[in-house]
Amino acid sequence: VQLQASGGGLVEPGDSLTLTCTASGRAFRNYNVGWFRQAPGKGREFVARITWDVANTYYGDSVKGRFTISRDNRKNKAFLQMSSLKPEDTAVYYCAARNLGGDHFGYWGQGTLVTVSS
Repeated sequence: VQLQASGGGLVEPGDSLTLTCTASGRAFRNYNVGWFRQAPGKGREFVARITWDVANTYYGDSVKGRFTISRDNRKNKAFLQMSSLKPEDTAVYYCAARNLGGDHFGYWGQGTLVTVSS
């Protein structure tokens, strides 16, 4: 599966933004999907993930209550709705896919930059 993240940009603190992950190749429903981010000078951080059937979602502590992950398997897309954005949310955001039953995210797309600044 090939992935492409989009929707990043420059926003002000407190704003909202939605990122989109578009998949191509194998059936999207065959994968669990995650969002990760990497801030300048820092390591990669888990943001959120969603199971193939939308039954379960998980969030990193730093975004819990502010971000929402979702997906539309018919459209081969996943989304990350971000609200109450903070300067510390500034990062390159990546979507990734994991085979059902797999133990790591083996498929990664190019990231999209989100900058939160006044």
